[in-house]
Amino acid sequence: MNPLSVLRDSLYFFRRHLPNILPLCLPLVVLEALLTQLLYRQMGDQASPAYGMLVSLLLYPLYSAALILYLDTRSNGQETRKRDLFARAVQLWPQLALLILISSLLIMAGLALFIFPGVWIMINLVFAEYLLVLRGRPVVQAMRESASMTTGHFLRIMVCVVGVLAPIWLIDGLLLMALPEPSPAMELAMDSLSGFLQLFSTVVLYRLFMLLEGEANA
Repeated sequence: MNPLSVLRDSLYFFRRHLPNILPLCLPLVVLEALLTQLLYRQMGDQASPAYGMLVSLLLYPLYSAALILYLDTRSNGQETRKRDLFARAVQLWPQLALLILISSLLIMAGLALFIFPGVWIMINLVFAEYLLVLRGRPVVQAMRESASMTTGHFLRIMVCVVGVLAPIWLIDGLLLMALPEPSPAMELAMDSLSGFLQLFSTVVLYRLFMLLEGEANA
């Protein structure tokens, strides 16, 4: 499992299926960014970041599950209508939202103590969403199985995650340098772009998930 090969194959898939991924996920990504922006403008500069997390918990599980289901159906050579993907995503929303909430709290607790525990928890839980959405695992079992799947693969998974996030952080930084005080419309566009680009990590982790699951079953 070469991280560079995983990133290359995932990028090829993402670019090839971009015309389908855009209408599947971008509207909800933009809505999430818009609601977050409006909420913070209403609450003021002292608003807690927890409010943004609540908005994400409302919408992220929907488009994340829809994308994971899309990746799986297309990888298996199947065609599924967008409304069917979202219908299934709505069914999965309660459990997936709970999983994301617990995972986020654990990661934040780890980061608050030291940086490495938070990163370690994040890597151990990277496959929990796939196990819940695609394999029907309950929340706690999905987290346990994810930790088991990542055992012995920490560095390779970490390289893939950083390989995805580093360019996005660079783009975000360059945009903030170029537009230190963006207009509301430009801020919405920047946040939406960043949110959508981060979905590439879902494609990369799906590829890793399938490879490691295949190795375990071989």
